[in-house]
Amino acid sequence: MHFSLPDFSACRVLVCGDVMLDRYWHGATARISPEAPVPVVQVKNDEVRAGGAGNVALNAASLGAQARVIGLIGDDEAGRLLGESLAARGVACAFERLADAPTITKLRVISRHQQLIRLDFEERFDACHAPRVADALAAHLEGIDVLVLSDYAKGTLADVPALIALARARGVPVVVDPKGTDFSRYRGATLVKPNLSEFEAVVGPCPDEATLIARGEALRAELDLEALLVTRGEQGVTLLQRGQPAHHQPTRAREVYDVTGAGDTVSAALGCGIAAGLSLLEATALANLAAGVVVGKLGTATASLDELYAAMDAHSPVARGRMAVEALISAAQRARAAGERIAVIVGPVGAPGAALLSRLEQAGRQADRVLLVEPADTDADALAVLAALRQVDWVVNVDPAGHADLLARIGPHLLLPARP
Repeated sequence: MHFSLPDFSACRVLVCGDVMLDRYWHGATARISPEAPVPVVQVKNDEVRAGGAGNVALNAASLGAQARVIGLIGDDEAGRLLGESLAARGVACAFERLADAPTITKLRVISRHQQLIRLDFEERFDACHAPRVADALAAHLEGIDVLVLSDYAKGTLADVPALIALARARGVPVVVDPKGTDFSRYRGATLVKPNLSEFEAVVGPCPDEATLIARGEALRAELDLEALLVTRGEQGVTLLQRGQPAHHQPTRAREVYDVTGAGDTVSAALGCGIAAGLSLLEATALANLAAGVVVGKLGTATASLDELYAAMDAHSPVARGRMAVEALISAAQRARAAGERIAVIVGPVGAPGAALLSRLEQAGRQADRVLLVEPADTDADALAVLAALRQVDWVVNVDPAGHADLLARIGPHLLLPARP
């Protein structure tokens, strides 16, 4: 489906769930250990990334949203590194620090782009900490546009029903990334998004589309959800909404290198879409697009707005007409990559007439793409008329103060004034 990417900068996304530190030791292997038949890795680089609910918050921040994350950590180095990593990328942290449990950490040893071993440092958090999580959530719900619950079954969300009730009492929509087979815990959420294996663990095997839809709709109704979204890997995603027919979207991934964290990306994009006022169908399309970007990266990763624009372009012909700046930049980059020449005419050009048409014809003879740059306050109807001209590929309206930056990013082959 076609949709435009909204401005997420005013969206306030609160994430609550199992936060963890993803740690990577990178090094070279040149010999086998004399102690055991295993490679010896000479560690050269220690990399830390936020995982779990932290990665959900990072993905929301990467889209431009105001993101905050609530979770449980230990009083240890891993907890400090996790907080520093998130803060450095614009995520506000509201961690509850525990003296009796470590920060969940997954350490991966990697050599020559291959993971040799993963070491997990974790203990399931005791349910006695649930009131602290609920209190932290209640303290940060004011003004929030959406709550995303990221459940990795580590104990942070021991009392999920209480958290959902707190949010819904404030009118805050709730997106849940579930875990386990007891989905009754998520009753009353706005949207729950299991992957196919999680879904089938609850409803049983679904050998065909009809079975998946029937069982999914029954589960959605039983849990009183607005929607159930089943992510199905290379088969795409299926959205089941209250009062709406089932909707399937094919995968947007071009190449798959690593699915680590893709579910986090989907959760974050869904949350951002809902916070920005997109319909659940549009938010699903956004999430599907974002997931297609991150599975092309190694390890836990995020998708930026620029990458989403590029992905949208990659799945459709080069767009034409009136465009937002970032969409225009992406389209221009694709055109340049294809060897096309770009001519830019900086306006205002005024009403279409013989002089303008002659100017456009001149530009068209010297370039493959013609862009009109109009002032920021140009009337929308006037922009629509200009965009409809067959000689014009793109129209954008920006403040004159932004012309230099725009032209630098586009890199036109030909720059023409509006009039001779």
